[in-house]
Amino acid sequence: MTCEASFEECLVAETDLAARRLGGTVVAASDESFGEKENLLVEEPASFDPGHYGHRGEIVDGWETRRRRDGAGHDWVIVRLGVGGVVTSVDVDTSFFLGNYPESCRLEACGVDGYPGPRELESPENKWVELVATAPLKGGEHNLFRVADERRFTHVRLSAIPDGGIARLRVRGQVLPDPRELDEVSVDLVSERNGSYVANCSDGFYSSPRRLIRPDEARVMGEGWETRRRRDDGHDFVLFGLGIAGWPRQAVVDTSCFRYNASGSVALWASTSETPPAVESRDWELVLPEARLQPDTRHVFRLSATAAQRWVRLDAFPDGGLARFRLTGDLDPGARRSAGLRFFNALPTAQAVRLLTDLHLDPEAATKLAERRPLGGAEAVGIEALAPLLTGTPRGG
Repeated sequence: MTCEASFEECLVAETDLAARRLGGTVVAASDESFGEKENLLVEEPASFDPGHYGHRGEIVDGWETRRRRDGAGHDWVIVRLGVGGVVTSVDVDTSFFLGNYPESCRLEACGVDGYPGPRELESPENKWVELVATAPLKGGEHNLFRVADERRFTHVRLSAIPDGGIARLRVRGQVLPDPRELDEVSVDLVSERNGSYVANCSDGFYSSPRRLIRPDEARVMGEGWETRRRRDDGHDFVLFGLGIAGWPRQAVVDTSCFRYNASGSVALWASTSETPPAVESRDWELVLPEARLQPDTRHVFRLSATAAQRWVRLDAFPDGGLARFRLTGDLDPGARRSAGLRFFNALPTAQAVRLLTDLHLDPEAATKLAERRPLGGAEAVGIEALAPLLTGTPRGG
């Protein structure tokens, strides 16, 4: 069986890195005279109800700047991504902006530790990398741009050239979490914030199963996963790829807002396989026998996994809806080292050097080590300065 939701919505591991639900925010903008900059990250598609005016003119659902009269410069907006990651595509959406959209746009990105403000981000010391070269825009359309850069970024800067309105900005890519934030704590192994994704599913007729692993709470039924009504003897399933392999200890299966169409029961399976096993494969280990569910209820289950897992399959009987799925556990030490190495190899050079100097490497040695990347696993393990990044802070240390 295959997922019936759209390819992009259901099975692609891409996430909108700038999404508000993940913590994305608009840090600063050069101007927002007609439309507020925060509109860029609204999750719902843009809308327009003509004929409504405020003190600044017609009310628009997007970011719109004043008309430039000096013939120089352009407008810009800086967005802090909700989660750092590798950007693979950008959607500059000009829906409903037909006579007032920018002629072109450009997208740059940077990688910075901590929580810098606008002044620090605009400082000459901060290095911005061009991801999308200046390109023409069309009005009233989703302007899609592919990005071919394997580095990890935390902020993007969108230039609107020379001025005008943009309805929404989506910055899609693969989540690449900072593994240092996961040290010494139990984490949600299946959260999209930690790089997990839907690898397969049986059905996404009403809504995508990707919603199950969002870090926020479902406010209405439409924010969960709902399948069509089954007329056979089968059942539905979702297969999740864990961003970092780990030991699942506890599962939360939440049917909130599903009162008359919640799934009747669930079972959980897990696998250590390198690739996602087929549903009928013997590589699956049962970690939660079929358990009955109640409507509109948050259920907590203890799990019995015997190894660190890479894949998890949720079976929902026979069909219906679930709001959220959480999988609390501990990271596997080997997977933690691999995540630390991937994180370090993907950092922009300036950020990698800053990280190494924070680890007490002198600037010259830090620069040389950063320029040697990408490092292999065996090579990296032998570098003492990288030990805190690869293994984290020892418990009790």
